[in-house]
Amino acid sequence: MKSDITGRKDLELLINSFYAKVKNDEVIGHFFNHVNWEKHLPVMYDFWENAVFYTGTYTGNPLLMHKAFHKKTPLTADHFTRWQDLFVATVDELFAGEKAMLATQRALSISAVMQIKIFN
Repeated sequence: MKSDITGRKDLELLINSFYAKVKNDEVIGHFFNHVNWEKHLPVMYDFWENAVFYTGTYTGNPLLMHKAFHKKTPLTADHFTRWQDLFVATVDELFAGEKAMLATQRALSISAVMQIKIFN
């Protein structure tokens, strides 16, 4: 039986597992070819720890970063859908429970808001 997300270590497992899929994905993997993973992963851990546990550990602005990225390398709704599918699948493979559902809900709502703000 799967357990729920209980803290940062679980989120690190989630994010590491998710990006392992993303890096090899035929739809969105190429966007991540030049990522500095030593810098990016701790930021993502902070982001998701804040999103799930409201820790205040993340202070960046992902919307601005994604808007700037979109200007250089256009994103599409299909890219966001693929990101969502991989994220939700990773959560579902590893965890079950209230915080796992919250992580999934946050991912879907963040993706929806980003698409609205980027494409409009």
